[in-house]
Amino acid sequence: MPYGQNTERLLCRNIKTAGCWVEKMVRKKAGQEKPGWNDAKGQRETDGQENKNRGREEKNTERRRKRQRLWVLFLETLYISAFTFGGGFVIVTFMKRKFVDGLHWIDEKEMLDFTALAQSSPGAIAVNAAILVGLKVCGPPGVAVAVLGTVLPPMAILSVISFFYETFSANPYVALTMQGMQAGVAAVILDVACELGTGVARERSIYSVLILAGAFAADFFLGINVICIILTAAAAGALRMVIFRRRRAER
Repeated sequence: MPYGQNTERLLCRNIKTAGCWVEKMVRKKAGQEKPGWNDAKGQRETDGQENKNRGREEKNTERRRKRQRLWVLFLETLYISAFTFGGGFVIVTFMKRKFVDGLHWIDEKEMLDFTALAQSSPGAIAVNAAILVGLKVCGPPGVAVAVLGTVLPPMAILSVISFFYETFSANPYVALTMQGMQAGVAAVILDVACELGTGVARERSIYSVLILAGAFAADFFLGINVICIILTAAAAGALRMVIFRRRRAER
């Protein structure tokens, strides 16, 4: 092979190699060295961003749902406290109607437990019940919202009545109105007591029925303090649980 032709072929090969190297560097700089790898990387980045956006949307939705539930809890406790007369048991009654029968946030058994705890704990029954309901529905923020909604109406009403107490107390129409309200309150409490007692009877547990009957007899016939009755019933329930666990362990 002639020397000039060999040199020309070698020069062409070097030029071709240099061109390929330049093209490779250009593609690498432009991010096109490995199109498949870059596409996969881009897809992973897109999927990751979509997951982040989806998680952010879910958190925002959960926050909106929680704020909405807190707002509903505040309005309902405010309404119940503002238009309920007759003491804590009446408020507990309307809480049961609203949160158990209406909104289905609490089941009937939990409401029965809340009523017992609210009665046996120190403080106003309505506030204790609001604390328990708020804690169950929305946690610690629910406690603050429920208590605020429960205490605002009495504070406002009592602040107004305190300025006109003598006029209200001496007015016969106001006295007759209060007597009529007391009769209605007694009927409402009796209705709820029958509903809760029926719920206990539906469990078909002789032990629960005996506790119910004994507590009623101790309160109605013997006049024993309500707190003592509730604590005794709680101790009886705990004793029943211990006996039940021992029997199950023996089996």
